[in-house]
Amino acid sequence: MGYWLLKSEPQTFGVADLENAPGQITPWEGVRNHQARNFLRDDLCLGDRAFFYHSGTTNPAIVGIVEVVRAGYPDETAFDPGSPYRDPASTPDRPRWYRVDVRLVRRLCRSITLAELKRHQKTLGDFSLLRRGNRLSVLPVTAAQWAFVLTLETQPPT
Repeated sequence: MGYWLLKSEPQTFGVADLENAPGQITPWEGVRNHQARNFLRDDLCLGDRAFFYHSGTTNPAIVGIVEVVRAGYPDETAFDPGSPYRDPASTPDRPRWYRVDVRLVRRLCRSITLAELKRHQKTLGDFSLLRRGNRLSVLPVTAAQWAFVLTLETQPPT
């Protein structure tokens, strides 16, 4: 099993939206960065787990856990003229962009903020989220980082 972190702005699509989605499943679409696209297309596998991260807020935080229920496939929003994610260079025969489907496993008992994660940078090591200037919406997480972050959930915020 692989581990990931998926970022979304809650005003665009938050964990509450996923809770209300049919079967609590949704495509993780609209990613328009080549490196993040490569992760979605090539690396996220059925059964992988990911932290659901709210970005673009006053207090960005990990708020939930999702599971990949469909591995990478072409992101059809790129072909849709009415979509804000439309890319005329992407076609059904030659797709440029990919997505996965995720299912909500659960909300965290409490949000784990970026500020709190930064205070544990020594333990988290080279955690992609904490790298300066990293703006990717799909990030790999090691098994050790995953396990450590989950221990924070049951501790009082630091």
